[in-house]
Amino acid sequence: MQGTSTNVLGKTRSSRPGQAPRQRPDRGPKDAAEKRKTRMFAVMKTGGKQYKVAAGDTLRVEKLAADAGETVQFNDILMLGGDSVVVGAPFVSGAAVQAEVVDQVKGEKLIHFVKRRRKHSSQRTKGHRQQLTVLRITEILSEGADKTGVKAAIGAGSAPKAASNDAAAPAAAAPAAAGDDLTQITGVGPAAAKKLNEAGITSYAQLAAVDPETFEATKVKPEWVEQAKTLA
Repeated sequence: MQGTSTNVLGKTRSSRPGQAPRQRPDRGPKDAAEKRKTRMFAVMKTGGKQYKVAAGDTLRVEKLAADAGETVQFNDILMLGGDSVVVGAPFVSGAAVQAEVVDQVKGEKLIHFVKRRRKHSSQRTKGHRQQLTVLRITEILSEGADKTGVKAAIGAGSAPKAASNDAAAPAAAAPAAAGDDLTQITGVGPAAAKKLNEAGITSYAQLAAVDPETFEATKVKPEWVEQAKTLA
């Protein structure tokens, strides 16, 4: 016969004879450990801001000196999280975050409006779009960051600019002679001679090879070049 039982709510449910009561699956220590296992993440610093990232995340940061498709590495890691938490002082030694540069974009346009009513009665509107770099996080390293050989992420404003001075090339290629007294040239005083020496021009031959129109290191007059050609 089919038996019945009543629960605390007064509802009756039937059970078949010989049928074992339904039991919940046994969740042992292994299952509990897998449930508690969390995804590894890192808190990195770039562009004066902090970002919490994990592998596979996509985010936008202040513009970096890198092209689309390049892989860059962030070495300023403030914290590592996951199964265990490591907090830096201020940075975690040997840790890094590697990311692929997806694109260089501009952010949303911000409108700055200023209006002066009383004395000046003026108004001004300015717009700004911040330049950003889109990144895709590829890997989080807990150690060995200095051995990867991946290019370090550098802000576009902090990247060293290559000083390309085409006019300085002939002067550098000229044979290095003993320093001449450039003040012997009419119009070149001690201050001008010092600026020429700082620009790498220490002899008449070097000054004679300079093009006054393209030389940007310091001001060079055409008559100085003509006199230097005579004295060289």
